[in-house]
Amino acid sequence: MKKVYRNATEALDGLLHDGMLIASGGFGLCGIPELLLAAIRDAGTKNLVFASNNAGVDDFGIGILLQTRQVRKMISSYVGENAEFMRQYLSGELELEFNPQGTLAERMRAGGAGIPGFYTRTGVGTIIAEGKDHRDFNGQTYIMEEGIFADLAIIKAWKADETGNLIFRKTARNFNVPAGMCGKVCV
Repeated sequence: MKKVYRNATEALDGLLHDGMLIASGGFGLCGIPELLLAAIRDAGTKNLVFASNNAGVDDFGIGILLQTRQVRKMISSYVGENAEFMRQYLSGELELEFNPQGTLAERMRAGGAGIPGFYTRTGVGTIIAEGKDHRDFNGQTYIMEEGIFADLAIIKAWKADETGNLIFRKTARNFNVPAGMCGKVCV
């Protein structure tokens, strides 16, 4: 597979399809793969499920895909800075699966490592635990979380070489590493 492309549209050519699960790097407004998100918007791919730390803001990040109603579901830790997200969620147009931040990162990492599920104490006794398998280990209750196996991972790095090695700069490393791990293909 070719590793270097002229632009985001060329890099995503042949990879996008309606209804796919996309893992996206970024944290807040840092490390967001904005050129890839714009290319997805321009491609018109719809009914997307996004696994990402957050839903972006109204005019940036995943927010640009919410404006065009291309996202069907968010798997996320934080969604509070996006008015369009809130409007769609509260009107029933958009599904939301909340995950604590560390759990979301571990779900991505687990998917990338081929691990279908794991147990964690995070979320026990809260709405997060509803409908999930509960098990006791050493006198403590844990809930099972499933690994995330994305059709595509989109990430942002500071530098890359022709063989696909990446360098992340400072805080922009954030969710880019676990998101990149869990995709069948990473761009």
